[in-house]
Amino acid sequence: MLLLEESLSHLGPSVLLLLQLLLPPASAFFPNIWSLLAAPGSITHQDLTEEAALNVTLQLFLEQPPPGRPPLHLEDFLGRTLLADDLFAAYFGPGFPSRRFRAALGEVSRANAAQDFLPTSKNDPDLHFDAERLGQGHTRLVGALRETLVAARALDHTLARQRLGAALHALQDFYSHSNWVELGKQQPHPHLLWPRRELGSLAQVGDPTCSDCEELSCPENLLGFTLLTSGYFGTHPPKPPGKCSHGGHFDRSSSQPPRGGINKDSTSPGFSPHHMLHLQAAKLALLASIQAFSLLRSRLGDSGFSRLLDISPASSLSFVLDTTGSMGEEINAAKIQARHIVEQRRGSPMEPVHYVLVPFHDPGFGPVFTTSDPDSFWQQLNEIQALGGGDEPEMCLSALELALLHTPPLSDIFVFTDASPKDAFLTNRVESLTQERRCRVTFLVTEDPSRVQHRARREVLSPLRFEPYEAVALASGGEVIFTKDQHIRDVAAIVGDSMADLVTLPLEPPVVVPGKPLVFIVDGLLQRLTVRIHGEVSSFCIRNPAGVCQGQEEGEGPLGHTRRFGQFWMVTMNDPLQKGTWEIQVTAKGTPRVRVQAQTSLDFLFYFGIPVEEGPHPGLYPLTQPVAGLQTQLLVEVTGLGSRGESGDPLPHFSHVVLRGVPKGAELGRVPLEPMGPWERGLLAASLSPTLLSTAGPFSLELIGQDGGGQGLHRAAPQPCSVVPVLLELSGPPGFLAPGTKAPLGLHIASFSGPQDLDLRASVNPSFALTSNLSRVLLEHNESAWGRLWLEVPDSATPDSVVVVTVTAMGREASSVPPTHAFLRLLVLAPAPQDQLAAPAHSSGPVLTTASPGFHPSTLEDQP
Repeated sequence: MLLLEESLSHLGPSVLLLLQLLLPPASAFFPNIWSLLAAPGSITHQDLTEEAALNVTLQLFLEQPPPGRPPLHLEDFLGRTLLADDLFAAYFGPGFPSRRFRAALGEVSRANAAQDFLPTSKNDPDLHFDAERLGQGHTRLVGALRETLVAARALDHTLARQRLGAALHALQDFYSHSNWVELGKQQPHPHLLWPRRELGSLAQVGDPTCSDCEELSCPENLLGFTLLTSGYFGTHPPKPPGKCSHGGHFDRSSSQPPRGGINKDSTSPGFSPHHMLHLQAAKLALLASIQAFSLLRSRLGDSGFSRLLDISPASSLSFVLDTTGSMGEEINAAKIQARHIVEQRRGSPMEPVHYVLVPFHDPGFGPVFTTSDPDSFWQQLNEIQALGGGDEPEMCLSALELALLHTPPLSDIFVFTDASPKDAFLTNRVESLTQERRCRVTFLVTEDPSRVQHRARREVLSPLRFEPYEAVALASGGEVIFTKDQHIRDVAAIVGDSMADLVTLPLEPPVVVPGKPLVFIVDGLLQRLTVRIHGEVSSFCIRNPAGVCQGQEEGEGPLGHTRRFGQFWMVTMNDPLQKGTWEIQVTAKGTPRVRVQAQTSLDFLFYFGIPVEEGPHPGLYPLTQPVAGLQTQLLVEVTGLGSRGESGDPLPHFSHVVLRGVPKGAELGRVPLEPMGPWERGLLAASLSPTLLSTAGPFSLELIGQDGGGQGLHRAAPQPCSVVPVLLELSGPPGFLAPGTKAPLGLHIASFSGPQDLDLRASVNPSFALTSNLSRVLLEHNESAWGRLWLEVPDSATPDSVVVVTVTAMGREASSVPPTHAFLRLLVLAPAPQDQLAAPAHSSGPVLTTASPGFHPSTLEDQP
């Protein structure tokens, strides 16, 4: 294996390409793109993280030619900015979406930025290489990388990305907060990524390091010495005499002699006394980040590394199966669809990258089975049989919650059952979890009154017993499809269709209103459009802009092909689609459901955050959901733009975001979108006022714009969002949990929309002992409360496993306040054996080449 040497040439050609193409004249180390308001022209932690990941992804693509396609050549990327969309198009082929890859990079980047905002990390000098805590920072950095590896091997890639973001933040801070650059170093520190390696030549407590500087810019304040040091920030720990400060307006230690500081975080002298060296620091931080990604690639192998960052256009396959005796047809339908997907997509870019299977009945559910091997998944699925009678209802939502905890974000989950849920009390929590995980849940329900004799029913069944499924489907952007045994195999074909990475087109109005057509817009970037209609329908007409109608008659029609399975219609429209305004007119008994989906390369991701414009690290504090009464920023990341503008054709663009109430679709507000950064990154922002977010409840997001030809462009988020009534934050220790220990967890709750009287409930999966000092809270407007929880990890806890803690804040008694949930993922990890952590004396650095398939070390260690 090739070891990293001191020369840049040993990093590989794409590293040099990255340095040539991606570093602008100014660089910085603020958290994320919102920080550019404080220091324009800067590069942030987010930029460094994403550019390093793109570089190593390009390395992987160059070294592993795609099956059935010509290999990539480095010269094809010369003179161009690396973009995820372009890399995917070059490697997988045009039209393959990079959405999940970009979402995974976003998870890592937000975890990186969060280190400057979270109460458990923002003031910890060990996590930022501050206060000359260099040895301690090294230990914590290596620990976070080890936790990344363990979580990735446990297939909990969400937790792995969180720990990776924390590790990269510390790694990048080293080059901005220490004097490594000032010492004239041209390469990353050779020992920083390695456990049990001494950093060497560290300044001691009594060594003076800085002289006094009363100016904002302090280019000469470091004393002439060759020892490694870093600046002190704030008052904890206090700065000893003669030591350097971090520096900047918000550093209280910088007003104590010696004044000034040495940080290189930004382009602004008001924040960074050594701002003139930020470019050199950024180069080394970028190289070090590339080393860290390359190290993870070598330890995980190409497949494991690709799963860590979702370097694939394919989604996951996740089934939740009722296994009671009456479910034979449904289980067979699930097997047929799974087998079809596995065989049809094996070896192709759309082969699922992750498989999840959770069985349930009554009174049990689980265990969860997860794998990345399609043959293992098929073997496990094939062993499931419908056994025993069981009774109605079943433990469906418990099983679904387990699946959500183990399914990657942006996935589809399919639930096969013929019973209502026994655990309906979990409805709100599962709704919230679907939105936190951004997973879409589709229920295939074969409730058939003719089969009453097959189930023992202990009570009279309510006609509203399936409402929890409807609520979860609505919250997740999925649907509930009622069918019968004889149709389940045909209806289950939507499993394969949904995994084709379709977008759902917004309808106006969103639900069928008698006598009023449903309207949707077709643009030139859509193809393979399908319309699904479900209900007691007597007739329907799908009308294109030219007035041509496709009706309910089965078979080929003037616009496409219509199929019917009982009360379920699927209409596949012919390509190319006529651009413009389409209509659907439905005549039915009751309220039928209509869904329009299509394939497209143009889609979007979105995130929420609170602007932090004061303090040493201005940026955007990430939120899972907007909070009632709180000024919130919406960040939109448009995917599929790529290099469309290189041909000179006009680019598609979005100008506004529309918020609509759910489920009725009333427009709540229309807010302009402002570009953030270079156009090719597709980043847009909208400011959501407290007035717009004044009431807790669900809403949908729709982007409005024009395609390159001036035609209307309309995209909707795949699932609704929710304005939550309070800000609820749950934080854990910055490291891992050890068996036989008691870990403190922090709880913060705040109201920005009026008085709140709330009960707090906590749970943990698996069922470890959990206690809290806060069970009820009364909050006034703009008031906060803090609490503490203690999680007892038993000696018997499985090492290398994941624990999920959930806290729920809910209104007391008959309160109409919807509940708010906070989720925290933690890793149980046994201490690493000393001999496995030791680095060989002759190894000069991380291995950059990919490990062989048989190499699976259990700890982060050097290789000879």
